Amino acid sequence: MTTKKIERRIKIKYRIRKSVVGTPERPRLSVFRSNKQIYAQIINDVESKTLAAACSLALEAMPKKEQAAKVGEMIAEKALAAGISQVVFDRNGYLYHGRVKELADGARKIGLKF
Repeated sequence: MTTKKIERRIKIKYRIRKSVVGTPERPRLSVFRSNKQIYAQIINDVESKTLAAACSLALEAMPKKEQAAKVGEMIAEKALAAGISQVVFDRNGYLYHGRVKELADGARKIGLKF
């Protein structure tokens, strides 16, 4: 990966994070996407606490988009079990496309509101 691409994503990330903040009533759903895996965390920024997390490490046998949808479903189930029904979506500088979109759609399908 070129440094220009990484620097561009970091600039976009900081621009998004100026307005997207997780509160106790509406925490932040943060997504990290690597070449092989996808990770999601629900974070309360006021207390700097991770409330729930899910990743695709155990889902190796399926295509990446299906992995992302499954991780979205897993994070939504954990959030609803913890009493969280609404979140703010933080795409972390990635385009809302492909695996990031699949993760969001998977979370919405279970009942998490953005």
